[in-house]
Amino acid sequence: MDRILYNGSIITMERDSVEQELMEAPEAVLISDGIIKAVGHLDVLEKAAGKNAVKQDLDGRCLMPAFMDTHSHIIMSGYMSGLADLTGCRSFDDITATLKDFMLTHHLTEKDVLCGFGYDHNFLEEKAHPDKRVLDRVSREIPVFILHISAHLACANSKALELAGIGSDTPDPDGGIIGRLPHGDEPSGYVEEAGMNTLQSLIMPRIKTDPVRLTQKMQEIYLRNGITTVQDGASTLADIKALLDISASGFLKLDVVSYPLMTGDGLEFATGMKSCNGYRNRFRIGGYKLVLDGSPQGRSAWMSEPYLGGDGKYCGYPWMRDDEILGHVRRAVAEGKQILAHCNGDAASGQFIRAYEKAITDIGCRRNLRPVMIHCQTVRNDQLDKMAKLNMIASVFVGHVWYWGDIHIMNLGTERGNHISPVKDAIDRGILVTFHQDTPVTKPDMLHSVWTAVNRMSQGGNRIGEDQAVDVYTALKAVTVNAAYQYFEEDSKGSIAKGKRADLVILDDSPLETDKMKIKDIKVLETIKDGETIFHRA
Repeated sequence: MDRILYNGSIITMERDSVEQELMEAPEAVLISDGIIKAVGHLDVLEKAAGKNAVKQDLDGRCLMPAFMDTHSHIIMSGYMSGLADLTGCRSFDDITATLKDFMLTHHLTEKDVLCGFGYDHNFLEEKAHPDKRVLDRVSREIPVFILHISAHLACANSKALELAGIGSDTPDPDGGIIGRLPHGDEPSGYVEEAGMNTLQSLIMPRIKTDPVRLTQKMQEIYLRNGITTVQDGASTLADIKALLDISASGFLKLDVVSYPLMTGDGLEFATGMKSCNGYRNRFRIGGYKLVLDGSPQGRSAWMSEPYLGGDGKYCGYPWMRDDEILGHVRRAVAEGKQILAHCNGDAASGQFIRAYEKAITDIGCRRNLRPVMIHCQTVRNDQLDKMAKLNMIASVFVGHVWYWGDIHIMNLGTERGNHISPVKDAIDRGILVTFHQDTPVTKPDMLHSVWTAVNRMSQGGNRIGEDQAVDVYTALKAVTVNAAYQYFEEDSKGSIAKGKRADLVILDDSPLETDKMKIKDIKVLETIKDGETIFHRA
């Protein structure tokens, strides 16, 4: 059945400027069989529509293309939503109380494991990570394992360490750290990066989960935020199989693009899948993913210059050697696959740039495979120059400015701290920029990312790198047309134009016409996927 949406502020994302967008705004949009059939004057569209066309009066509200998530972890997000929620904790006492309540509520025994997610040491009264002595207060019989909000750091109690076989003689793994108690080699329970692997591999399988139910739960959260295309970055074999099962069952309402981790168990399985070339039941493989370093707020991101504080020499560290990275990038390029690389620190950014430049030179690749640098927190201007020459996309976690901007100033100093998420400098060099929230690290709220990119405001009320602010229309491009380009879907998504899929969102106010400080308060009223309403705010 045909559907006409009219009498609202319609943002097509097809213009060159906000002035053009407002002056040339169409009166109505006609949808037929999930596709945008026409855009223009209402009377013309009424004549073109079928006899039984449904007319929807927008009543002055804003209609624009649905948002596209360019980096998150939908399976992990669903999984984390089933753990003890530590995001509101502001002290060790808060953490232990939350964990104890979860343990009692869920009737956990010694056969189970107590797992929590979302604590942030930066905002705890103690300004430290809770060690095993803190978590032992929760239980000495049940393994306790809690993940930092970054998902790059974690803490375990004595029982969990025992289960994982981590003791005083356990060395730090390559690309990770096992924390120690003061004045000795006894493990403290704190682990970061690769130091988490043994604990996760042994403990996580003991957690009873329902991936279908949890993914459906996360799907509804994305839809409530107007997002109709999402990513599962760094997919494991289990993640891919779960998504295949969910998609085959018909439970997916939105499109999911998976990027298996090249160092993980899902790589070979994903390589031969037919869904590499297109969606199958709303699921496809988009390419490959690499993780090159850690978290800047957790001080594990790999920097070229030291963090402030400590011994004045610590720069974080890489996950892999240059030759290992080059091997992975070469494979992706040789196969003609898009590659996404997690780079928070500028040293990690440099490693990815060097590897990609050498790989395409060695192989003689002339195709634009649209490589993506994920996060881009501390990428330097000289590196942005090289990214532009390589046609490398910058997918920026711009929300860092709000969530950890003040922390970055403290850890990196004024100059580097103000240059986090350098959106303006990237755009000025002709780099295509997209935004993401890295969910579950932060909520999948695209309008908050747009607001942050425009205002550059931190939680502490400080302007972080005002010179990197962009206008609203440019910020909206990062979550619509630019995002579609990143996914090689610019011909079918990202704007309101004839022939494109009717993936749309209705907002209670227009981001182009409201006060820029109020953009984050705009509500998603309705999310439309392929012409069908799949979320409606009551």
